[in-house]
Amino acid sequence: MKKLVIFDLDGTLTDSLKSIQYCTNLTMREFGYAPLPLEPFRYFVGDGANELVKRALKASGDQELAHYEKAMERYRHIFQENCMYEVKPYEGILELLHALKERGMLLAVNSNKPQEGTVDVIQQVFGADCFQMLVGQIPGRERKPSPAGIFHIADTLGVAMEEIIYVGDTCTDMKTGKNAGVFTVGVLWGFRDRQELEENKADVIIEKPMELMEYLE
Repeated sequence: MKKLVIFDLDGTLTDSLKSIQYCTNLTMREFGYAPLPLEPFRYFVGDGANELVKRALKASGDQELAHYEKAMERYRHIFQENCMYEVKPYEGILELLHALKERGMLLAVNSNKPQEGTVDVIQQVFGADCFQMLVGQIPGRERKPSPAGIFHIADTLGVAMEEIIYVGDTCTDMKTGKNAGVFTVGVLWGFRDRQELEENKADVIIEKPMELMEYLE
């Protein structure tokens, strides 16, 4: 019997691609680069803000990452001010969260987004009381695909690995779940495709949020 569902944030709970594109392009503009189209951001994201900025700089022509330190500083400031730009929950997510809570499931978030951004987005989109724990990126805690976030959540909530479902949309999420030894669910409404999820050994792959309810036993 599963007791806890841990969700990735961007691309799983919230459609935030336009927000990430917007903040990144504002940053790139300050260094003289042209705006980047939306599609590449599906592959820029997933490994934290540092990797996002590095990938955007390289795509803009800064192969040596000469502007990285200053660009990272500017991105964090810009994102803090604009983290909710066109962010919305995916269709069916609110219904899924309600159904899970009705079943008495514990809910948590494990994201490579900075901790403050993770908390801001979740509280503004879903409210302060929807999830039992929100784990974002902080200094000293390894980011996904390290299982550190999952272990921290499980230890805090007193849940065993076999009682956890881990839900995400990218190879990073599937690797995170596998590294922790938990049941992994790949979702197709996010940033990546079925092939990536299959190649990274998702235990199951779902097309719509409510399909998750089938895997709680």
